[in-house]
Amino acid sequence: MMDRLFGTDGARGVAVTEFTCETALLLGRAVALKMCAQSEKPKIIVGLDTRVSGDVLQAALVSGICSMGVDAVLVGVVPTPAVSVLVRKSGACAGIMITAGISSFDYNGMKIFGADGYRIDKETEDELENIIIEKHGKFETKCGDEIGHIYYEKDGQWDYVRHILKMVDIDFNGLKVAIDCANGAASECAGKIFRGLGASAILINDLPDGKNINRDCGTIKLDGLIRTVIEEHCDLGLAFDGDGARCLAVDEQGRVLDGDKLMAVFAAYMQFRKKLKNNSCVVTKMSNSGFYKFARQAGIVITTAKVGGMNVIKEMKRSGSNLGGEQSGNIFFLDDECTSDGLLVGVKLMTIMKRSESKLSELGKMITLNPQILVNAKVKSENKKKWRENSEITELIMNYSQKLGTEGRIYVRESGTEPLVRIMIEGRKTGVITEYAKNIADAIERIYGEQIKES
Repeated sequence: MMDRLFGTDGARGVAVTEFTCETALLLGRAVALKMCAQSEKPKIIVGLDTRVSGDVLQAALVSGICSMGVDAVLVGVVPTPAVSVLVRKSGACAGIMITAGISSFDYNGMKIFGADGYRIDKETEDELENIIIEKHGKFETKCGDEIGHIYYEKDGQWDYVRHILKMVDIDFNGLKVAIDCANGAASECAGKIFRGLGASAILINDLPDGKNINRDCGTIKLDGLIRTVIEEHCDLGLAFDGDGARCLAVDEQGRVLDGDKLMAVFAAYMQFRKKLKNNSCVVTKMSNSGFYKFARQAGIVITTAKVGGMNVIKEMKRSGSNLGGEQSGNIFFLDDECTSDGLLVGVKLMTIMKRSESKLSELGKMITLNPQILVNAKVKSENKKKWRENSEITELIMNYSQKLGTEGRIYVRESGTEPLVRIMIEGRKTGVITEYAKNIADAIERIYGEQIKES
């Protein structure tokens, strides 16, 4: 098993070799033991995305669940938010989504939901890890007729689709949308949702083969979506990630609306309709400073959370906010769902366009973002935090920070899911901040990524 099972977005690692079948089996047993102990008819919902490793990890996970006397309900390929929805609808004691989100196909992992539909918190994750460590793999498993059953829920995807459709009281007739499914979990249901609401929908990257998930498409790379929007004269484009949790948009002119711009559109609309609780929203340290300026001018209170969806939700609950999100496209509407849902984001965005009779380019003008660059430095997993102790790197960051002065900022952090160090820089001149970010990344890779390059 990996040294640390859970990161900022669930458990994740290189499929089978790092996040192993044994890990999946033990995690299934631990979840069943921890989260189903008080249930008279315990069952766990299990969904997965389109990765080639999904089936084998599902087999191991389900073996672990059923060996503890808990039923496993398999809903097949669905977006991650569908598992949250189905847990609450079915009265299950937990839900597990087999996915590595935005990572490439060779990664896989699991996101775990409680009976309330929310992702389990860090404390519960730690308890699950401790159970696995303390048991040393020796769980008191069931036998005979006490073994859990496996059920195949063929209507799970449609239950989720109907859940989204019921939220909309307006049709999208007259809107033409291009949708990039990232060859992932949204491939099977995106068309059903948006066409079901009356829109004319063109789907791209909706033919998963197990290995092409997130490959130069979806929220990772928007070039194909931009081209489709322009060539097909669409009103907008929507891009999802591999498990359907994130959404980015493209307006009719091919300009990108990232999570910050989308948050501004939603915050302004909800404020206008008096639906923005406490007149507030939650963002993270990665959010563009332009969003803060927008919020100040609109009289919206901002609370900043640590990076990561669970951190955003935790802060939303604490502050009483019903809107929160990340620049990456993770956006939360807690009045409607317990987790981020890219398809729901798309539906809400098109609802605003329809109700306001506005083009997306017009809505996007309500916020001006400052130049910002994000660069990733590849390192070995055990080296992710070592850059903090290296004087060459820290002095380079300090030097660039001084040069940027009050007109810019640098934020460097380790990825919670992959062997990466992320460098984000804001400033007045795009060329300057791009050079600074590249130099910092090069220094980190030169010192802590050499073993990767040699291999």
